[in-house]
Amino acid sequence: MAVGNDPLPELHPVPGIRLATVSAGIKKPGRRDLVLIEAAPGSHCAAVFTRNAFCAAPVVVAREHWRASDGQPRYLLTNTGNANAGTGEQGLADARACAGAVAKAAGTDIQSVLPFSTGVIGEPLPVDKITAVVPEALSALHEAGWADAASGIMTTDTRPKGASRRFHCTGREYTLTGIAKGAGMIRPNMATMLAYLATDMAVAPDLLQEALREAVDMSFNRITIDGDTSTNDACVLLATGAAGNGVVASRESPEFLALRDALAEVCVSLAQALVRDGEGASKFVTVQVNGGRDEQECLDVAFTIAHSPLVKTALFASDPNWGRLLAAIGRAGLADLDVNRVGVYLNDVLIAERGCRAASYTEEQGVAAMAPEDIAIRIELNRGEAGAGVWTSDFSYDYVRINAEYRS
Repeated sequence: MAVGNDPLPELHPVPGIRLATVSAGIKKPGRRDLVLIEAAPGSHCAAVFTRNAFCAAPVVVAREHWRASDGQPRYLLTNTGNANAGTGEQGLADARACAGAVAKAAGTDIQSVLPFSTGVIGEPLPVDKITAVVPEALSALHEAGWADAASGIMTTDTRPKGASRRFHCTGREYTLTGIAKGAGMIRPNMATMLAYLATDMAVAPDLLQEALREAVDMSFNRITIDGDTSTNDACVLLATGAAGNGVVASRESPEFLALRDALAEVCVSLAQALVRDGEGASKFVTVQVNGGRDEQECLDVAFTIAHSPLVKTALFASDPNWGRLLAAIGRAGLADLDVNRVGVYLNDVLIAERGCRAASYTEEQGVAAMAPEDIAIRIELNRGEAGAGVWTSDFSYDYVRINAEYRS
């Protein structure tokens, strides 16, 4: 189940990036479950990783290699079907063995390979299956491999997710393309999923990292499916410099501003695609909180609503049970909240004000507001000028079924 039926858009090749998707048979025989991404020599890489204390072995190794390569890795290796998380020292050795196999076959240093994994936690990584198909992956690398890679990194996703932009600045054309996976165990604490983005613009490493963090904070860090931060999350942005521009070194430069805007668009598109494909999702929900004293308290209210199982099950039932919204707002931890000043809206229908049901509200209005697949919940706190929003989904029977059967 997923909200909407948006097809995978055209994913423009990024000069300097090649991709390959092959079958290692990690969990299911014949499934194309191994993705290799190659960046041209001299490419720079920005990255953010999960803050979960039980971060997976590949996260540890990828972070080590990213730093050791001075932010210039050549290869990103991703396997699905096995998270290589909760696997101790053997898991670290296995992640390094897979990276080493790519490095040896490609004739590069092991630090030039960043490993990533997604799938079942606590199971040993089938290293032999992965390393056996590395030569095939290297030989299959090509610039037009983005769509296959978007499918290859999927786990419980029902459809691939990608976004791509071509943009012009100071007479030159640039490309930005990205793919992402994630449908469950989604709660932002960095970027809760795997996402790979690339551009052909040449950008100084510190600015590239700044641009990625800014984009992540406004996109992947504003989504939640179930409130669970994964052990394996990572978001990587490669900049190949193949467009031939001079290295962008100023935050005020037109090129940086153009990249920042394109990156924000792509990351928001990918983040919303993750929510629309949330496990068992039948609703795409925007929770917007306005009138806060600062952005953080607006986010606190928004996420309290978005994480509430009672709110999410009401959304699934298309039941305008607005009392659950009031309860969530009230327990969000805002100091000195005057509930009599709070307004609650469903798709622009005022349902509660002055601490109770709005005089103009009818149950028929509420039912009609809850019927569409896309729903907006808007909270007006009326205690300041700040605002913030998050995106979430409902909880359905299928969410329980998918996660109950995940290991089977």
